[in-house]
Amino acid sequence: MQLPLYQVDAFTSRRFAGNPAAVCPLERWLPDDVMQAIAAENNLSETAFFVPRGDDFDLRWFTPAVEVDLCGHATLATAHVLMTTLEPKRRRATFHTRSGALIVTRDDDRLTMDFPAQPPRRVEAMPGLAEALGARPSAIFLALQTHVVALFDRAAQVRALTPDIGAVAKLDCFGVSATAPGGGADADVDFVSRYFAPARGVPEDPVTGSAHCRLVPLWAERLRKTELTARQVSARGGELVCRLDGDRVRLSGDAVLVMTGTLHL
Repeated sequence: MQLPLYQVDAFTSRRFAGNPAAVCPLERWLPDDVMQAIAAENNLSETAFFVPRGDDFDLRWFTPAVEVDLCGHATLATAHVLMTTLEPKRRRATFHTRSGALIVTRDDDRLTMDFPAQPPRRVEAMPGLAEALGARPSAIFLALQTHVVALFDRAAQVRALTPDIGAVAKLDCFGVSATAPGGGADADVDFVSRYFAPARGVPEDPVTGSAHCRLVPLWAERLRKTELTARQVSARGGELVCRLDGDRVRLSGDAVLVMTGTLHL
């Protein structure tokens, strides 16, 4: 069996920036263990697989270690492949996922995703978090019982983090977002972030769309505005235009195709 495989840099207009994702269109699902093995072979933070469902699509995402419930950059990458390579006249796609129906629309080169908002709640403490991050946040928030948001006062603090990835992996959570308001070198955006999920096979994710389902409600409340600009300050970096719309988050960004190939099974 031979299958097409694409690699796309998401949340960037430049190749070799943003977050790379692999995209594998299928006519029907492969066995789960095969899709997991393909994701491990790709060794990117996410590999997306999708199959047609009428005019819509079913979509699943795998890290090198596990299948996940929600992924932003691989959804953006999938929509980019679909709307620019496979069906270039398409301007809207609905993807059915573990997190419900996700709609992506295209306006010229920019794609906008409609995701569920996941507002975090403040918690008093997270055992081992400060030690794992190598810095003490000013506040800690938790969303869906498993996603931690560590709030810092300055963007420079988030940029300077040198976490103990082994210690982060041992925390009782799915992943950790470190975030701060824009300022200094990042004065042109409303907030910055970094994201770590080593227990799920992603030591540091370059740009994390799903994390902004938590970050956008948090910053919308703190900054008292619903339209926000964000930068993920990983080594590769990436930028998002965000809007809180009730219980939904709209995440907009660019994507660039960098590689096409054939998967031999």
